[in-house]
Amino acid sequence: MSIADIKKSFEQKSAKSIEAFKHELTKIRTGRAHPGILDQVQVEYYGSMVPISQVANVSLLDARTISVQPWEKGLGQKIEKAIRESDLGLNPASQGDLIRVPMPPLTEERRKELTKVVRNAGEDAKVAVRNLRRDANEQAKKMLKDKLIPEDDERRSGEDIQKLTDKTIAEIDKLVQGKEAEILAV
Repeated sequence: MSIADIKKSFEQKSAKSIEAFKHELTKIRTGRAHPGILDQVQVEYYGSMVPISQVANVSLLDARTISVQPWEKGLGQKIEKAIRESDLGLNPASQGDLIRVPMPPLTEERRKELTKVVRNAGEDAKVAVRNLRRDANEQAKKMLKDKLIPEDDERRSGEDIQKLTDKTIAEIDKLVQGKEAEILAV
């Protein structure tokens, strides 16, 4: 393994951390509706649990209403029950085959709670990136100890990894600020 391999591995892992953080942010609902909020809701379909998106068409009717159109007739009640029993606090209403899921407006108190949740998720993502930095620096130190690289290369790799860490943490901060602004927008 070389210094370039360590840096490349660090970049890939930190990109994965950011993707995981973005995925986590999509689960945190704002006042607006978006179809992705139902991604983690599972419905029973022929004896196995599957995401709603695999058994129905999920789309937006307007800014505050999600529509769910089941692909099979008998699934409507199961989907409606799964949405109601999820921890999202949503109350679906069926109109024939179509299920309407109105998004309740957020209270000011709930908005503040959600910003705290976003900040905590951001902090967790930063900790993950810092752990990756520590691992990369330890690999470089081990290479130095085994006399595979000179001291200058080890020091330079530490500086490069720190720059990448700073860039990644700045991106996480930007995502946190964007999500907070989205939540606090009335």
